[in-house]
Amino acid sequence: MADQDAFAKLELELRRGVLVLATLSQLRTPRYGYELRQALVEKGMPIEEGTLYPLLRRLEAQGVLASEWKIEDGPPRRYYALNADGRTLLDKLTGSWQGMNAAMDRLLKED
Repeated sequence: MADQDAFAKLELELRRGVLVLATLSQLRTPRYGYELRQALVEKGMPIEEGTLYPLLRRLEAQGVLASEWKIEDGPPRRYYALNADGRTLLDKLTGSWQGMNAAMDRLLKED
Protein backbone atom coordinates (compact mmCIF):
# COMPACT_ATOMS: atom_id res chain seq x y z
CA MET A 1 0.00 0.00 0.00
CA ALA A 2 1.56 3.30 -1.11
CA ASP A 3 0.22 5.36 1.81
CA GLN A 4 1.71 2.97 4.37
CA ASP A 5 5.08 3.02 2.59
CA ALA A 6 5.09 6.81 2.44
CA PHE A 7 4.13 7.05 6.11
CA ALA A 8 6.83 4.57 7.15
CA LYS A 9 9.53 6.44 5.22
CA LEU A 10 8.53 9.85 6.54
CA GLU A 11 8.25 8.58 10.11
CA LEU A 12 11.73 7.06 9.78
CA GLU A 13 13.11 10.44 8.68
CA LEU A 14 11.53 12.11 11.72
CA ARG A 15 12.99 9.49 14.06
CA ARG A 16 16.56 9.78 12.76
CA GLY A 17 17.18 13.25 14.15
CA VAL A 18 15.22 12.60 17.31
CA LEU A 19 17.21 9.45 18.09
CA VAL A 20 20.43 11.45 18.36
CA LEU A 21 18.89 13.83 20.90
CA ALA A 22 17.19 10.98 22.77
CA THR A 23 20.44 9.03 22.98
CA LEU A 24 22.48 12.02 24.13
CA SER A 25 19.86 12.81 26.78
CA GLN A 26 20.31 9.38 28.36
CA LEU A 27 24.10 9.60 28.53
CA ARG A 28 24.39 12.29 31.21
CA THR A 29 25.52 9.37 33.35
CA PRO A 30 27.58 6.47 32.00
CA ARG A 31 25.58 3.56 30.55
CA TYR A 32 26.47 0.47 28.57
CA GLY A 33 24.65 -0.31 25.36
CA TYR A 34 21.95 -2.66 26.62
CA GLU A 35 21.27 -0.44 29.64
CA LEU A 36 20.97 2.60 27.36
CA ARG A 37 18.66 0.74 24.99
CA GLN A 38 16.41 -0.31 27.89
CA ALA A 39 16.28 3.28 29.20
CA LEU A 40 15.17 4.48 25.77
CA VAL A 41 12.54 1.74 25.48
CA GLU A 42 11.16 2.49 28.96
CA LYS A 43 10.74 6.13 27.98
CA GLY A 44 8.95 5.33 24.73
CA MET A 45 11.85 5.59 22.28
CA PRO A 46 12.68 2.05 21.14
CA ILE A 47 15.87 1.66 19.10
CA GLU A 48 17.32 -1.35 17.32
CA GLU A 49 20.81 -2.55 18.24
CA GLY A 50 21.81 -2.14 14.60
CA THR A 51 20.97 1.55 14.89
CA LEU A 52 22.19 2.23 18.43
CA TYR A 53 25.75 0.89 18.26
CA PRO A 54 26.70 2.63 14.99
CA LEU A 55 25.19 5.83 16.40
CA LEU A 56 27.31 5.51 19.57
CA ARG A 57 30.47 4.92 17.51
CA ARG A 58 29.65 7.91 15.29
CA LEU A 59 29.00 10.21 18.27
CA GLU A 60 32.25 9.09 19.88
CA ALA A 61 34.15 9.70 16.62
CA GLN A 62 32.60 13.18 16.51
CA GLY A 63 34.10 13.84 19.95
CA VAL A 64 30.92 14.21 22.01
CA LEU A 65 31.04 10.86 23.87
CA ALA A 66 33.71 9.14 25.89
CA SER A 67 33.74 5.41 26.43
CA GLU A 68 35.59 2.97 28.61
CA TRP A 69 35.47 -0.75 29.30
CA LYS A 70 34.47 -1.82 32.82
CA ILE A 71 34.09 -5.17 34.51
CA GLU A 72 31.38 -5.16 37.18
CA ASP A 73 29.64 -8.40 38.20
CA GLY A 74 29.74 -9.98 34.77
CA PRO A 75 31.28 -9.67 31.37
CA PRO A 76 33.25 -6.56 30.34
CA ARG A 77 30.95 -3.79 29.16
CA ARG A 78 31.69 -0.62 27.27
CA TYR A 79 30.22 2.38 29.06
CA TYR A 80 29.41 5.57 27.16
CA ALA A 81 28.90 9.04 28.61
CA LEU A 82 28.77 12.64 27.43
CA ASN A 83 32.01 14.56 27.69
CA ALA A 84 32.14 18.37 28.07
CA ASP A 85 31.56 18.90 24.32
CA GLY A 86 28.69 16.41 24.46
CA ARG A 87 27.00 18.27 27.32
CA THR A 88 27.30 21.51 25.37
CA LEU A 89 25.87 19.83 22.27
CA LEU A 90 22.99 18.35 24.27
CA ASP A 91 22.12 21.79 25.67
CA LYS A 92 22.16 23.35 22.19
CA LEU A 93 20.15 20.54 20.60
CA THR A 94 17.63 20.65 23.45
CA GLY A 95 17.12 24.37 22.86
CA SER A 96 16.68 23.80 19.13
CA TRP A 97 14.26 20.95 19.75
CA GLN A 98 12.16 23.02 22.12
CA GLY A 99 12.04 25.89 19.63
CA MET A 100 11.04 23.62 16.75
CA ASN A 101 8.50 21.80 18.92
CA ALA A 102 6.86 25.09 19.93
CA ALA A 103 6.78 26.23 16.28
CA MET A 104 5.27 22.93 15.16
CA ASP A 105 2.62 23.18 17.87
CA ARG A 106 1.62 26.59 16.52
CA LEU A 107 1.71 25.39 12.91
CA LEU A 108 -0.32 22.25 13.55
CA LYS A 109 -2.99 24.14 15.48
CA GLU A 110 -3.64 26.53 12.59
CA ASP A 111 -6.91 26.09 10.75
